[in-house]
Amino acid sequence: MSLALEITGFLLGVASWLVTGVSLANDYWKVSSFAGSVIISNRHYENLWHSCAEDSTGIAECRDFESLLALSSFLQACRALMIIALILGLISMIVSIMGLKCIQCGSNNEQTKAKTAVTGGALFILAGLCTMTAVSWYGARVVQDFYRPRGEVT
Repeated sequence: MSLALEITGFLLGVASWLVTGVSLANDYWKVSSFAGSVIISNRHYENLWHSCAEDSTGIAECRDFESLLALSSFLQACRALMIIALILGLISMIVSIMGLKCIQCGSNNEQTKAKTAVTGGALFILAGLCTMTAVSWYGARVVQDFYRPRGEVT
């Protein structure tokens, strides 16, 4: 495997880890708005950690979800998957750095370096799957809630 390919894969993995962290901190996982007239409008948005309401003047009030036990199971699972993805991404960055040919840390054996680099790449893929599962599950739930008639409970 060429050095350029290894470094490109590593940089893409780091970029994906950063995007996962930014998406976890993003407030706009779910947005709903109500506009009654020009003067009255209301927007509600939430993410995995808190829920916010914003009025027509632009003033927002956010509240953290009070209890972990009161959250729905899918929200708890999405939180866990995103945190696991960040931890796996961090571990995979460390393992991948040890496997790069240009780094003289760890073993200098070519086969060991290659196995270490492949292990780091597999951990990056696993972290991506955790992120993809959490985001897709949350998005599917938003769509499901949108099409569910009011008053119907899951």
